[in-house]
Amino acid sequence: MMNVNDFSNNVAIVTGAGQGIGFEIARQLCINGASVVLNDIDETLAKKAAERISVNGNCIAVAGDAADAVFIQKMVDEAVKYFEKLTIVIANAGITLFGDFFDYPPESLQRVMSLNIGGSFLLTQAAAKQMKIQNSSGSILLMSSVTGHQAHKNLAAYVITKAALEMLAKTLVIELSPLNISLNAIAPGATVTERTTEDENYMHTWSRITPMGRPATVEDIANAALFMVSPASRHITGQSLIIDGGWTSISPSPY
Repeated sequence: MMNVNDFSNNVAIVTGAGQGIGFEIARQLCINGASVVLNDIDETLAKKAAERISVNGNCIAVAGDAADAVFIQKMVDEAVKYFEKLTIVIANAGITLFGDFFDYPPESLQRVMSLNIGGSFLLTQAAAKQMKIQNSSGSILLMSSVTGHQAHKNLAAYVITKAALEMLAKTLVIELSPLNISLNAIAPGATVTERTTEDENYMHTWSRITPMGRPATVEDIANAALFMVSPASRHITGQSLIIDGGWTSISPSPY
């Protein structure tokens, strides 16, 4: 019987992993045998996160901007330098900038597009090139959102990036499948993280409007992410998995 949680002999990059969902994905990968390159733009946060995770295995911090093409290649090179290969990539880094559509500033639009779409695209490209050089299979996971499926007030720029990532996963099946590289997306709904709990009403609001009675935990999202990059999902590619406790089925607004 296949062990879904065995990531021995795998090397992963997880971006935006200093805290929250990215941190939990990196932690679970490491616990289950993977060597992990943990990225965050905040160097202090990245180092502290990697130190915490290293108690369970091999994890190194590589701090920098996951939207920058030169830095993205550096992450891939560091994975190969320290761990000799790259087999898993989780493009988790992203930014959410709320704003009224009529007043949304061009600089905010550029920031959201550059990281959410550009960074994910370029990381997928760099990782796939390395996997091709290795002549080995691999798994790449993009981080979408339920907002890529349902309208959400004041998030026009953000939601189009998330919908775009799901289409990217679908489209690249053509190029990556012959190389035995899977590419999928997960679409988390409301999730309790360090950032979201800054809103004192977050838990109450999303518990009320989520059919399963609560928002997701980071463990809920990480469990789905690990499945999507595990050998158990090797015949799944070009797909997006929604993890939202049923919210998109009815889509009540939190406002």
